Amino acid sequence: MHNILIVDDESGIRQSLKGVLEDEGYRASAADSGEACLETLRRRSFDVVLLDVWLPGMDGLEALQKIRDLENAPEVIMISGHGTIETAVRATKLGAYDFLEKPLSIDKTLALIKHAVDARHMKQENRELKKQLTPRSVIEGESVPMKALRQQILLMAPTNGRVLIYGESGTGKELVARAIHAQSLRKNEMFVELNCAAIPEDLIESELFGHRKGSFPAATSDKEGKFHRAHGGTLFLDEIGDMSLKTQSKVLRTLDEQRFTPVGSDEPITVDARLIASTNKDLDEEISRGNFREDLFYRLNVIPFSVPPLRERQEDIPLLARHFLKEFSATYGRRPREITDDAIDTLMRYSWPGNVRELRNVIERIVIMNPTTTRFDRKHLPPLVHRDGTRRSIGAEFSTLHQARAAYERDYILKKLDDNHGNISRTAEVLGLERSHLYRKMKTLGIAMKE
Repeated sequence: MHNILIVDDESGIRQSLKGVLEDEGYRASAADSGEACLETLRRRSFDVVLLDVWLPGMDGLEALQKIRDLENAPEVIMISGHGTIETAVRATKLGAYDFLEKPLSIDKTLALIKHAVDARHMKQENRELKKQLTPRSVIEGESVPMKALRQQILLMAPTNGRVLIYGESGTGKELVARAIHAQSLRKNEMFVELNCAAIPEDLIESELFGHRKGSFPAATSDKEGKFHRAHGGTLFLDEIGDMSLKTQSKVLRTLDEQRFTPVGSDEPITVDARLIASTNKDLDEEISRGNFREDLFYRLNVIPFSVPPLRERQEDIPLLARHFLKEFSATYGRRPREITDDAIDTLMRYSWPGNVRELRNVIERIVIMNPTTTRFDRKHLPPLVHRDGTRRSIGAEFSTLHQARAAYERDYILKKLDDNHGNISRTAEVLGLERSHLYRKMKTLGIAMKE
């Protein structure tokens, strides 16, 4: 049940509105002054406040200002018997949801309250979503390279400079991009990402710039592009080295002109988005081969970042392993797990060609495949992890050939999924399997589908 607070110095209006709202299923309360309104809001949480402009003592507009300063403030609908355009505009600028004139239309008032309740719930959902996403912008690691990286982010994030992040696949380039956004002046706006390697060339222009209905056979409706969605916020182009020269040219023009034209449209759209790009390729080499535009490189490479591979910061492996163990134990509803020093030593001897992503996959795998185990030893680690470490006991890691085969298949499929950026169809093709067969195989081996 939604809580509504009516603030009016006329008792007749308070009583009649309270009766109407309660008949409609709302929980209604009333106050006769701005001071009483604020005192009530400090004691209880409300979804919507109906606030009269003309009140004794503190007037409605002054009360509105104070309400907007409250934590988790309600939506405020101003009401007035002497409404003017000037008052309505001022109330809107101060944060009012809308403005109603007396005598009140019951139908209009109820419709507006419903919309205000919906708007407040949407804001609450967005806040909760941001809370859930916040950990994804926290960079784990106490090694010298990671401390230096966090310091660089702290210095550069508050600027609007374009960023180019270098690093091998799986090092956490997206995490760095999110950390930059989270500490930037645009942190309250959208963070929009696009993996340039995962989108077919004939669709990437539509993904970036949007399209109009009918602009090509598959365009059955208008589509908003990533640039447009990121207006005011941050656009992250992951693996930009895989972008075609044709699309590079359009991105360059957008950066220079700060506007773009959707596919099938003649009307340009102005955009203000901070661009962060990443690559696992040597762009100097790609430029010399004619695969990447030099002028686009200089536009992007204003602030270069380099994310070190995991093998260059091995001292972070214990911290990361325990972090992922805690994460996946919670994700799969398991009790807190531990990992032995012996297992950590084995993890530290492995070269981690798949970097942090590979370590994360290994920890996820042992949590899934050992549901009753609370303390993980080196015997629980997959065979691939033992490759760079002690080999003498690999045969003892599994009691049956079936277990060993399943472990190898799972690691191999995870590696191919990583190589193909999670694209199921492409991975199935590489493995020589039907897409449906790969789905069944993943389910059998406990490989979770990534959203």
